[in-house]
Amino acid sequence: MPNIKSAKKRVLVNSAKAMQNKAARSALKTDIKKFEAAVAEGNRSEADSAYKVAVKAVDKAVGHGLLHRNNAARKKSAMTIKLNQLA
Repeated sequence: MPNIKSAKKRVLVNSAKAMQNKAARSALKTDIKKFEAAVAEGNRSEADSAYKVAVKAVDKAVGHGLLHRNNAARKKSAMTIKLNQLA
């Protein structure tokens, strides 16, 4: 445990940020899983709406630094391919 006041603050701030990042990553995974479930059902209209939500979530994750932009591009490309195969 740190003794210096600023170091104590950094520990608190880092733990708070870690929890925020964990929650954001969990929400991102949930959105992607909802899209995957809609595709697995074969429901095109539900998959379309879930796709829009998932792509927006992936883009937000890139903006917040949770995902690298190439990783996000790969995820979006894979989702687009799955959506197009559904048609």
